[in-house]
Amino acid sequence: MSGPLLGRPPQNVSSEKKKQDIESEGFRNSIEGKFGQAKRRFSLGRVMTKLSHTSETAIAITFLVMNIASGLGRIFHVV
Repeated sequence: MSGPLLGRPPQNVSSEKKKQDIESEGFRNSIEGKFGQAKRRFSLGRVMTKLSHTSETAIAITFLVMNIASGLGRIFHVV
């Protein structure tokens, strides 16, 4: 993944660089959207554990539940 460069924008930017920036921006948007969904629907924003290991575990369990919910939705939503 690439991101915008820090500082003043360059004068000459190749079309390959622009294409790569657009693709990586779309990829980052999808990831940010999943985190937003986790915060809204699965209360990821309420994780307030004291130890980093415990926080990582809570976040991993939240994403596991999101994947299970997505899979069950695909299975039972078949018309």
